[in-house]
Amino acid sequence: MFLNAMPDHVQSRLTDYARLLRIDRPIGSLLLLWPTYWALWLAGDGQPSIGNIVIFTLGVFFMRAAGCAINDFADRDWDKHVKRTQDRPLTAGRIEPWEAVALFLGLCVASFLMVVLFTNTLTFYLSFGGLVLAFIYPFMKRYTHLPQLFLGAAFSWAIPMAWAAQAGELSQLTWLLFTANVLWTVAYDTLYAMVDRDDDLKVGIKSTAILFGDADRAIIGMLQGLVILILVMVGARADLGTFFYLGVSTMAGLFVYHQYLARNRERAGCFKAFLNNNWAGFAVFVGLVLDLLVR
Repeated sequence: MFLNAMPDHVQSRLTDYARLLRIDRPIGSLLLLWPTYWALWLAGDGQPSIGNIVIFTLGVFFMRAAGCAINDFADRDWDKHVKRTQDRPLTAGRIEPWEAVALFLGLCVASFLMVVLFTNTLTFYLSFGGLVLAFIYPFMKRYTHLPQLFLGAAFSWAIPMAWAAQAGELSQLTWLLFTANVLWTVAYDTLYAMVDRDDDLKVGIKSTAILFGDADRAIIGMLQGLVILILVMVGARADLGTFFYLGVSTMAGLFVYHQYLARNRERAGCFKAFLNNNWAGFAVFVGLVLDLLVR
């Protein structure tokens, strides 16, 4: 209602900013949020502080939006050749490149200030790694067929930061969760890259979908299997019980479903499989919370 009361040109401008920051498509934020919550709840033994929940929830949404802005800046000349991205505001010229950079910097500064003002020294030092990963990931698809690996590291860096904020230290469990999430991110973002593979080949963009070729589904399946194995190791080391393993089993079942959806490597099926990963992460989170509540 508030937006409708604004002049049309202001509405149009705000809509383009929302599209640049993917506010209308929260899937990326959710895929980043669930592993961050895994870390907070495990580090806090089921009782993370309200302050850390607020800080890292806002941080997830801010940094994902920042990542989208710098990604579209990096891809502004390439996106016009990809069917799915041709009408993005920056590519279409409705937003200037400097505006995307300014939004990226502003959101990074906002996230950084939350860390400086409300967390501890270890989290502060770790935040620099997160900023570097958020900046360099969008440019990796020009130099390596493994940009999904860099995305995995960027998406997973919230895990050690959240753990450090909650526990004041890092542990083996921190890095097991980090590794599981990197592998999971590579798997689901390869599904996402399979949607654009034909266009990417034409314009020379690199991805794991192109690198894996006909072995894509097999390698995704292997990565998914490793994710489950590492989460089982997390459960054993943290002395977790039935509810956690039910959550992990649900994730495993959804991984099988993803393989079914992508069986013909069609755009729609691969994209649906990518989106469904949200429920896989949510299932593990619910299982973890319930397990920590009842013990």
